[in-house]
Amino acid sequence: MQPVTMTSLGRDARASRLIILMLSLGFVALLCAAVATFWIQRQNEQNAESVAHTLAVEASLGAFASASERMETARRGVLLTGNPSFTSLMDEANRNAQIRLNELDALIADNDSQRARVARLRALLAAYQRNHGQSVALSGAARQRMIANLTGDAVLGNIRAVRAVVGEMLDEELGLLRAREARQQRTQALFGATLIATGLLILLVAVGTLYLVGKNLIELRESREELRRLNENLEGLVDVRTAELQRANGEIQRFAYIVSHDLRSPLVNVMGFTAELETARKAIANYVERSDAEGWQAPDSATRFAVEEDLPEAIGFIRSSTQKMDRLINAILNLSRQGRRTLTPETLDLTALAQGIADSLEHRVQESGTTLTVEPLPAIVNDRLAVEQILSNLIENALKYLQPGRSGVIGVTGRTDQGRAIVAVADNGRGIDPRDHERVFDLFRRSGVQDQPGEGIGLAHARALAYRLGGFIEVRSAVNEGSTFCLNLPIQWTSGEENA
Repeated sequence: MQPVTMTSLGRDARASRLIILMLSLGFVALLCAAVATFWIQRQNEQNAESVAHTLAVEASLGAFASASERMETARRGVLLTGNPSFTSLMDEANRNAQIRLNELDALIADNDSQRARVARLRALLAAYQRNHGQSVALSGAARQRMIANLTGDAVLGNIRAVRAVVGEMLDEELGLLRAREARQQRTQALFGATLIATGLLILLVAVGTLYLVGKNLIELRESREELRRLNENLEGLVDVRTAELQRANGEIQRFAYIVSHDLRSPLVNVMGFTAELETARKAIANYVERSDAEGWQAPDSATRFAVEEDLPEAIGFIRSSTQKMDRLINAILNLSRQGRRTLTPETLDLTALAQGIADSLEHRVQESGTTLTVEPLPAIVNDRLAVEQILSNLIENALKYLQPGRSGVIGVTGRTDQGRAIVAVADNGRGIDPRDHERVFDLFRRSGVQDQPGEGIGLAHARALAYRLGGFIEVRSAVNEGSTFCLNLPIQWTSGEENA
């Protein structure tokens, strides 16, 4: 099981970093949008100023052209009628044209080509004034010829040149206007695209952030709910731990009682039959005394019985009792050595482990006509030797205590539940009386008909190992209905979890 890292924003530290990253990205996007908006706004202002400047130049050119045309109209009035009012109009139009030229000169100060054209306009306007003065000074036939050729005189040529220069300036300003309008449109399009891209980015960031925040809020609610359940179950967990301690203490007390009782039994036999030997010794001693006193004679019936019956029987019982005591002591020493062995957790494939045990028992399985199946079991991290000893004991017991006259069926199955692996060894054997469900786990205790060899230490050893591995063994059984032994172990166990 993977550990979960708690953070201020939820369980998953990676999700929290993503939230912070997306929020930062959103702020950066907003900042970029603000900078882009400011820049584009400045570009728009510059473009608007450029367009306004071009329009002002065109307006000034139009005003200058209008003044020059009025000046030409007034000149013709002066020449044709000689009316002094036309002279005033011409002077006023000339002043207006000069003013417009000064405005143009100021407006096109940054445009060298236009400045050159304005200089030409000034020169043409000056030439116009000189030529007009010469025309006015004519008299007689010369004046008549000038009037007759009014459309071809030099003054009109000056006006036509002015019109051409004004047209060139208008064309250039029109080109500048179109270029500036196009640039303004591109800037506006860029501004719109930037706003749309920024809006989409902010929308994506907002959606992603809301999703992650919602997910973390759900995890926080689940964490609070889990914490609430843990708090509610804390008293129950304390009770369970207390019950486990009491159970361990009870195991120690039962072990002490069983050891003292079972070791005392062969000692009582030894002491009793030692007394029998003493009685037989006295009978033989009395016989020897009488033989010495009375001379050799055949043994009486009491002496013969002591020699032929009492002594062999007592010696046999003493020998069997001492052998039993030796087996019990060896079993206790073996359990002690197993309890002191250092357990080493490693990854275990329980399916392969159980199948290996089944393969080692194949000969006995075939002899008894038993069907032994091993289904897929979960993988765990635990001590290989200890787990193998437990499973070997459970599978061998299932094979050992089959019901005579019934085809044996043994199945090894497994599952996981809340971080623990549960392996069940089920058989259709003779079963165990419910009153003996706990007794069969006691040291040197067995249940039912004692027709199979054994000292009654296998299940006691298996349960003790299961406790050391952070688990336990339970049994469900009924007489003549088979038994199911369930081994419950943590999926991932470390030596610090030992329940020894």
